[in-house]
Amino acid sequence: MTRSPFGPSEEEVRANLAGEASADAALALHDAELALYDEPRPAIPRDLTAAAFFDVDNTMVQGASIVHFARGLAARKYFKTSDLVDIAWKQVKFRVTGKENSADMSSGKERALEFIAGRPTAELAALGEEIYDEIIADKIWPGTRALAQMHLDAGQQVWLVTATPVELAQVIAKRLGLTGALGTVAESHDGVFTGRLVGDILHGLGKAHAVRTLAIREGLNLKRCTAYSDSHNDVPMLSLVGTAVAINPDADLREVAKNRGWEIRDFRTGRKAAKVGVPTALALGAAGGAAAAVISRKREAKAS
Repeated sequence: MTRSPFGPSEEEVRANLAGEASADAALALHDAELALYDEPRPAIPRDLTAAAFFDVDNTMVQGASIVHFARGLAARKYFKTSDLVDIAWKQVKFRVTGKENSADMSSGKERALEFIAGRPTAELAALGEEIYDEIIADKIWPGTRALAQMHLDAGQQVWLVTATPVELAQVIAKRLGLTGALGTVAESHDGVFTGRLVGDILHGLGKAHAVRTLAIREGLNLKRCTAYSDSHNDVPMLSLVGTAVAINPDADLREVAKNRGWEIRDFRTGRKAAKVGVPTALALGAAGGAAAAVISRKREAKAS
């Protein structure tokens, strides 16, 4: 059967599959985390229709999270140090050019799938916990963490959105006390990885579709949501929401942010544009959401 020239491309189909799978996995992992609590969490006013979405690499975490995880795995002899050098070099090329190299992405994807094929999903999560504590905990940007906390304090959901495997992304979200994580989903059967992806790596259009899918399922109003990223590749995700913020932006994203009037926050050392404080507009929006939630609860109490 011939594909209609007006239909979605193969890349778009894979991106949509990746986005939907990521939303499914994120909500399932979130529910599983909640089920572990013996007592209900303290009730706080909730802003049910607003949320914040944070990219991970160079936005929430200094450097590439997958490289940090790879360092931990290499230290445990899961693969050769030469493999780590190759992964790191590809990340350096990406940071310098700001462009995703399709050949690098393909070879990286194949290597990662070869590594996890036949391994239990629980093993990857457990390794992620150890490596986070050893390496990543000290690489969280304090300024970005403060922004995430601002949204949490306003009773809003806060989600990470990353190409990193969802099991590892969930570890970062859990450690930071966030709602959960949208990440790349590797297919598994009976708790064991098959060595195949569901759709594709979560990036670009896939991230945008994951956020849109999650918003529909959680009843979020995207115009009231906020997204943060450092990369021009995340413009599709940033364009979905009412408030987009460029964090430690690459040159292309900085230009887009200036043209569209998006706020720019730069937490890198020595940058003149660095601002550690909470953006006024964002703070007011979060505070307004929290106030609305409080007022709503008071009205409900009076009515009852």
